[in-house]
Amino acid sequence: MRLPQRALTAAVAVSALALSVTGCSGDSSSGGASTVHFGYISDYNGASLLAIADEQGLWKEQGLKSEYSTFTNGPLQIQALGSGNLDFGYIGPGAMWLPASGKARIVAINTLGRADRVIAQPGITSMKDLKGKKVGVPEGTSGAMVLDLALEKAGMSEKDIEKVPMDPSTVVSAFASGQIDGAGLWYPLIDTIKAKKPKLNEVASTAAKDFEDQAFPNAFVAPADGDEKLNAKVVKVLQKANDWRAAHPEESVDVAAALLKVDRDKVAADAANVETLSTADLVARTEDGTVDGWLDGLGEFFVGTGRLKKAPAADTYYEGDLYTKAYKK
Repeated sequence: MRLPQRALTAAVAVSALALSVTGCSGDSSSGGASTVHFGYISDYNGASLLAIADEQGLWKEQGLKSEYSTFTNGPLQIQALGSGNLDFGYIGPGAMWLPASGKARIVAINTLGRADRVIAQPGITSMKDLKGKKVGVPEGTSGAMVLDLALEKAGMSEKDIEKVPMDPSTVVSAFASGQIDGAGLWYPLIDTIKAKKPKLNEVASTAAKDFEDQAFPNAFVAPADGDEKLNAKVVKVLQKANDWRAAHPEESVDVAAALLKVDRDKVAADAANVETLSTADLVARTEDGTVDGWLDGLGEFFVGTGRLKKAPAADTYYEGDLYTKAYKK
């Protein structure tokens, strides 16, 4: 599994500042509630629990108020957490190397993602066909992860392609205009591309049998030195929202679509790329070591790619005990 390390570009850092929100935990608001500043990515995975928490009044139950800010990827949110501009954020599996390297702590697993793809222009039907061609990818994300997994499976490496680091929106426009031959990206952004390139090919997928031995969890994260009491309250909100989502899958699409202000059918299509788990199931998988196994597997992957020098034990950056206690309290 090869994915050479790349530093986030200056342009990404500027984007993080532009997208981040001001303030931090403990800001007072009317009624004495503290405002939680939460980042998310504009898709079903990133938005559904936050939308449900608002709809069901779950923040108020914990004496909190919420303020949300959208980001294009997980690494930007980790930067915002580190600078104090966010209290919590959401990341996909491709950004798990950041909490593993001590940049943040995972407070809750969200879902298992199946939305990542390597896509190619019409006429390019395999990873081998991408040899020597331009492939756009947002560095440090699940798009980069699936690209490297696919290259390895095809017996290739990044040296066999012309890799072009881009932010997600630039990947969309560059692919749609034919400036790149392929991309490592995810839904629903791929749906946006398909509107202009309906005959594009998916040459690798985390939804197919391409990587049967891999688990791709996404998660909610807090600062590495976050407030444990606040973390516990927020985890309780996420757990209740998660169980409401599990019990009301169709309604959860409606609520997420309202927050995202996009067509419901698009959100429903996006939700089809997600494997949801009940809170009880996530607690059980935390207690029996399954979640640690998922994270350890990703850690080993990131050692192979050079993003981590050594894979730390998952329990050093996943707050499994906090997650379990919050559920049983």
